[in-house]
Amino acid sequence: MEFSVTGPHLNTSAICTPVLRSLPEWFGIEGSLLQYFSEIEHLPTFLARTSGVVIGFLSIKQQNPYSAEILLMGIRPEFHRQGIGRKLFITAQAWLRQKGVEYLQVKTLGPSNDDPNYAKTRDFYESMGFRALEEIPQIWNEHNPCLILIMRL
Repeated sequence: MEFSVTGPHLNTSAICTPVLRSLPEWFGIEGSLLQYFSEIEHLPTFLARTSGVVIGFLSIKQQNPYSAEILLMGIRPEFHRQGIGRKLFITAQAWLRQKGVEYLQVKTLGPSNDDPNYAKTRDFYESMGFRALEEIPQIWNEHNPCLILIMRL
């Protein structure tokens, strides 16, 4: 399958919304979705498209001149495991390096919650070079423990 990755773009909330809505196993809490939609509107976002349709995206939040976070990443489920997430990540990583960013983090559901979808998410990030730093239940809540993963760019 052919696809392209472009970015970073701003003002992408409207075109990223259908991607997130296609992923209820990961993004099923309406209040969180609305917050994400608001946040990514103003964040640099990389878009994956096929036939002109957005099928995935990755949004970056820069914390300071030296560190950034993958705030949000989503690929439509019918396009999983086709290299789209990897290409989005590699493109964003190169852009961050050009900006002088040294560290990248991502937060996801920790392994003390045995959700199989998030096990796949952790596997993906680890395959990209991230390493688990710490699981902290107080960031979200005890039923949704936050795992912080980091990497040096």
